[in-house]
Amino acid sequence: MKDNYGKFGQFKFKLLVKIVSIMGLVGTSLLMNVVSQAQEVRNPKPSIFNEPLYNRGKKPSETPVNKPTPASTTVPAAPTVKPTSAAPITEIKETRNLIVLANANGSFKTLIKALTAAGLIDTLQGEGPFTIFAPTDTAFAQLKDKNAVTDLLKPENRKILVDVLTYHVVPGKILSSDLKSGELKSLQGEPIKVSIDKKVVKVEYANITKADIQGSNGVIHQIDHLLIPPSY
Repeated sequence: MKDNYGKFGQFKFKLLVKIVSIMGLVGTSLLMNVVSQAQEVRNPKPSIFNEPLYNRGKKPSETPVNKPTPASTTVPAAPTVKPTSAAPITEIKETRNLIVLANANGSFKTLIKALTAAGLIDTLQGEGPFTIFAPTDTAFAQLKDKNAVTDLLKPENRKILVDVLTYHVVPGKILSSDLKSGELKSLQGEPIKVSIDKKVVKVEYANITKADIQGSNGVIHQIDHLLIPPSY
């Protein structure tokens, strides 16, 4: 009887160990699944970052992307770009601010919508002065993911939207004749690389397609791509 009871006790102990092991594995799996889902909810990632142009791991070969200029390198003098307006800059007197000008232009509807969602309209109607590298509606429309802009405008992505938009703004009024190859510090805080080759002016990977749209509180330079801060 004593031996039988001992064997039965050992059997129950081994069975208990197996049950506990199985429960532990199941519990761990459930916990990992819950944590993973929670991280997805806390860290929404706008689909625009999946675009080839903005995917830092694989940029398309046909899109020119400039490497940042090392801080210790002296920026060489570069040819200046003539303003698009035929009138002398000193004779241009515009009483409308940059936001009013952008609205009147008709090519920046998506940008105005984004600035409104980000709460930046009042800022850019302020005294300034500001220089805005403004992506056109065509620049937004060329994104392969048609929901990219909608995704970026979601309330949970507001901080990212503010960072992206303020990366297009530089403190001060910088006309095309003042632009030189080198870097400009954006309102967002990160540098924007400017490169000039003959009369082609680029800010990062975007071309300036129309320069010197002057307002009472700064200037707008129209560009053909949306810019994304390097840290994203």
